[in-house]
Amino acid sequence: MVVKVFVVDDSAVVRQALAHMLSGNPEVELIGSAPNPLLAMEMIRKNPPDVLLLDIEMPGMDGLTFLRQIMSGTPIPTVICSTLSTEGSRVALEALSAGAVAVLAKPKLGLKQHLEDSRREMIQTLKTAAKSKPRLRVAGTEPVAARPAGATRAPVLSSVHAFAMNKPVVIGSSTGGTQALELVLTSLPADAPGIAITQHMPEKFTAMYAKRLDGVCAMNVREAKDGDRLERGVVLIAPGGLHMQLRKSAGQYYVHVVDGPPVNRHKPSVDVLFRSASECGGRDVLGIILTGMGDDGARGMKVLHDGGARTIAQNEETCVVFGMPKEAIKLQAVDDILPLEQVARAILQFDSRA
Repeated sequence: MVVKVFVVDDSAVVRQALAHMLSGNPEVELIGSAPNPLLAMEMIRKNPPDVLLLDIEMPGMDGLTFLRQIMSGTPIPTVICSTLSTEGSRVALEALSAGAVAVLAKPKLGLKQHLEDSRREMIQTLKTAAKSKPRLRVAGTEPVAARPAGATRAPVLSSVHAFAMNKPVVIGSSTGGTQALELVLTSLPADAPGIAITQHMPEKFTAMYAKRLDGVCAMNVREAKDGDRLERGVVLIAPGGLHMQLRKSAGQYYVHVVDGPPVNRHKPSVDVLFRSASECGGRDVLGIILTGMGDDGARGMKVLHDGGARTIAQNEETCVVFGMPKEAIKLQAVDDILPLEQVARAILQFDSRA
C-alpha cells in the first residue's frame, strides 16, 4: 500500500523540502500541497489523502482551526509538523487533543538538513498514521485555564481506601496517548494512587502537557524531576529526552530521572519505567500500556507480569494505534484487555484490594 500524503504549510521552502524527501520513497506519495487551509480544503475534498502533514502556525485560518474542522466531519489521520517554540509547543499539544496522531519537530534553522536527517522517522510516522484510527475530541479536551490555587476538580469516580498504602501505577503510551491519558486521568479522584507515566513526547512538550493536565485533573500532575516522591494524588510524567525509573526507599516510592541512550528508539522509554517498577514494587504495582506504535513497553510489561504485578492493555477498538498493546499481548504479558473508558475504574479497583 502506497500512503498518499497531502502537505499544508505556508512556507514554500518546507513544501519543496518535503516534496524532495518523500519523492525518493516508494511507500509514500505526495499527492498535493497547499500554502494554507483554505486552498487545501477544496483540494482534499476532490482527492482525499491517507495522511495530512499539517503546519499549525499559518496566516488566515490556522492549522488548529483547520484540524478541528476536519475532525468534526470525516477525520483524516493528521501529523503536525511544528516548531518547538513555547507557543508552537502549546498549540501542538492542543492539536494532539483535537485529534492529531503525532507531532514532528520542525526547527527554525537548518530546516532542509533536519528534514533530511529525520527522513526515516517521518516516513515511519506517516505510514503508521495512515493505519491509525483518529478519534474525535474526547470530553474535557478543550483548552482550559490552569486550575486556580487551592481549587480541585470534582472527581468523576468515588474514591476508595483513601488512606491505604500507595500502590504505584505505571503507564506507558505513545501515538494517541495524549488524548487517552487525559480521559483516564480526568476520571480519577484527588486521592487516587500515585501514577508514573512515560508518554513518547519531544523535549519541551512534557512540561506544558503536564501543566495542561494539572488544570483539568483532580490529581496533581507535573513533569517529573529527579527525586520526586510518587505519592497518593500525584501524577509524574517523564520529561521528554530523559528516562524515568521508579525507586523505593524506606517504604516510599520516588523517581530517578536520568539521561542515557534511547531504548527501543525512545527516550523516555516505557521499558525503562516498567522494568524499574518491577524491581522495586513487584506485586504492589499496576502496569498499564495504552495506544502507541512500535513495541516499547512490551518486554517491560512481561517483566512486570512475571514478577506478579497486575497488567492491563488498552483494547484494539479504542486505540488510535494498537502497536504497543498488541506486542504486550503477544508476549502473554497482559492480565486484562480493556476499553479505554474502563481503565480509570480498573485503577481504583486495584487500589481497593488488600
